[in-house]
This record gives sequence, structure tokens and C-alpha cells, in this order.
Amino acid sequence: MLEGDRLALARLITRIENRMPEVPEIMRAVHPRTGRAYVLGVTGPPGAGKSSLVDRLTTLLRAEGATVGIVAVDPSSPFTGGAVLGDRIRMQTHTLDPHVFIRSMATRGSLGGLARATGDVIKLMDAFGFTWIIIETVGVGQTELDIVRQADTTVVTLVPESGDSIQAMKAGLMEVADIFVVNKADRDGAHALMAELRFSVHLHYTSGIGAKDVDWEVPVLAAQAVHDVGTAELLAAVKRHRATLEQAGALEKRRQARRRAELDALLVEEFTSQVTAWVQTDQGLARTLAAVSEGALDPYSAVQRILAGTLRRP
Repeated sequence: MLEGDRLALARLITRIENRMPEVPEIMRAVHPRTGRAYVLGVTGPPGAGKSSLVDRLTTLLRAEGATVGIVAVDPSSPFTGGAVLGDRIRMQTHTLDPHVFIRSMATRGSLGGLARATGDVIKLMDAFGFTWIIIETVGVGQTELDIVRQADTTVVTLVPESGDSIQAMKAGLMEVADIFVVNKADRDGAHALMAELRFSVHLHYTSGIGAKDVDWEVPVLAAQAVHDVGTAELLAAVKRHRATLEQAGALEKRRQARRRAELDALLVEEFTSQVTAWVQTDQGLARTLAAVSEGALDPYSAVQRILAGTLRRP
């Protein structure tokens, strides 16, 4: 894979998705080659035209000579367990381009490890040598926001018919968005939605609500991806945001925070795994868990016992 074998990259991604035992070894091997790609996250409600936007952005980046890796997180098929939109029919123009790699990842009904698996796939693509990596998520639920936090710049895509659902999503979206784009802006209600968003982001910016680590008022852009209208302006905004992060030193700080968060998540995962294995062989731990289940022991005391026992183990 490090020598540019795309098939090897695809096979390694499959191992990552399936959380095979060799995942730690794979990630240790690619670690020295990571940290060079710029990661762009694109999220928004279903039907917002995210795939079309990603397709157009990829075309623009390729015209500049950039190489692009795309991670598309899709719903799972109830029949095969694979990604429903695994063929990425909207991105077929790039399927034969050797400098574009598109991979769909199915949620498979399991949300907990999806963000971590996506993060590992991003690292593989980074180590492979892609200069840009684009993450497209299936919606704007909490899990999608977790995935998008893997990105250096996050674009939230909305459409005029989003309507009142914006009210429910607004708080979380305001926190995660670096750029808003109203796609299908030729439809009724686009101007009203853009005005509402601009008012909200300006209020956040001037009041200091949810202040970010860089002086950046989130732009609200209009686009019609299927007609290639507004996509050049969107890419220009992404590049402005990147330059702002780099000049403020915030890009590296964000990446440092992500690496620390990954360490915390891995520690929790490994500790849980060890305790689960331990309970199969240790009668004392089994009795502790049984006492909690029966209400004879409070969970806080049980945690202290488990921790004390774990720290004594070789």
C-alpha cells in the first residue's frame, strides 16, 4: 500500500472496517506517513446533494493536480450488510481516475466504532499519499457529527426544503460547521434559509457563543451542484478556512486534540476488552459484577475494585 498499490489499500480498509486483530499492527506501520493530507468533511440531511457537491469539488481539485481520497459513510443494506449506495453512482466520472479513490463505509447498524474506523481509514489514505481526503456522511445525527470531527474543515450542506427541521439541528450544526452551503439554491425558500443561517452565524460570531479557536465567521454560500454553480466559491472558502487555521496555528492544535481524543478512546476500548476477558477467568471479578447486578454493591465501589485488580495484573 505504501508503494501505491490501490488494491492493497482497499484490502487494508476492509480489515479496518472488520476490526481484524491485525489493525493495531497496520496502524503502527502507517503512522510515520500520516499528517500530510487535508481532511474535508461534508455533512447534511439526506437528499441535500452531498454526493453531487463532493463530485464537483473533486473535479476542481483534480484540475489543480491534487489527488483525492473519498470516504462515503452510507446506510447499510438490510440484506447484505454492505453500503446501500456503495456504487457511488453520482461519482462515476471519477471511477477510472487513478488519482481518485472512493470507498463507501456501511454503518452496519453499529454506531459506536464507526467514527474510530473512519479515522483509521483516513490515516490509511493519508499514508497512501492523497493530498485531500473528503468524508461524506449519511446525515446530521450525533454519530455523523462525531465522524465529521475527524475533519480539518467541515461543510454543512442544507436545502431549502429542510424547513423546520433546521430548528432542531441548529445548535449542533452551529458548533460543528465551518462553512454552510445551501444547495439546490434555485428552489423556493433558498433566500429565506440563507438569511436565517446568516443571522444565526453572525449572532454566534458577535456574541462569542461557542467561540472557536480561530477568528472565523462561518460563511453561508449558495450552490447548485448538479449545474456546477457555486462549487468553485465553496472550494475557495474551504481554502480560506485552511489558510486561516494555518496562520493562527489552530490546525496543528486541532490535530493534536484529535490524537489525544483517539488515545482516550483506545484506552477505554482496550480496558473494556481486557475486563471482559478477565471476567471469564477471575471468580473475584465475576462476584463483583454479580453483586452490582443484585444491588448488593454500588457501581462506584465496584469500579474501584476492578481498577485496583486491573492495576495489579501483569
